[in-house]
Amino acid sequence: MIVKPSADGLASSLSALPRQKGPPPVHLWNPPYCGEIDMRIARDGTWFHEGTPIGRPGLVKLFSSILKKEGDRFFLVTPVEKVGITVEDAPMVAVDFDVADKGPDQVLTFHTKTEDEAIAGPDHPIRIHRDPVTGEPSPYVLIRANLEALIDRKSFYRLIDLGSHEDRDGISWFGVRSSGVFFPIIPSADLT
Repeated sequence: MIVKPSADGLASSLSALPRQKGPPPVHLWNPPYCGEIDMRIARDGTWFHEGTPIGRPGLVKLFSSILKKEGDRFFLVTPVEKVGITVEDAPMVAVDFDVADKGPDQVLTFHTKTEDEAIAGPDHPIRIHRDPVTGEPSPYVLIRANLEALIDRKSFYRLIDLGSHEDRDGISWFGVRSSGVFFPIIPSADLT
């Protein structure tokens, strides 16, 4: 008997797991691939199931907790099944951040739409991708296990306000610091 993967089936599999603190250990789960499910994460972080936005934040948070990236593909995994989903850009969106300290001791803690947190630094780098045609920047921060969050526009503007210039390999860069790491955003020469 072939069972078609479903959102309800995934939710049921998760509810059967013992309660634990923190996110599920998806990095330890390697269940068989069960096919694709009609689920999509839009660029703005909205989750869709069968073309309809998922309106229950708790359900979105549950699904985001079992999200896994393998190569260029995204999957929802439980201990017993793995289903492919579509992600338009990054699987998460960083909607805010906190700043502690200033200057070289500055620490930035990012918060996602799905209530994940990450302190930018060596283990959670910030990167900027520039559109090759328009040159428009898209900023990202690594949240967990190969999963990045697109930093929303208002947060990116706040990051720019915290920026400074530093030399790297003989080139002056404008960027931002967190946890002792300088993350370059744009060459200083391109700002004039």
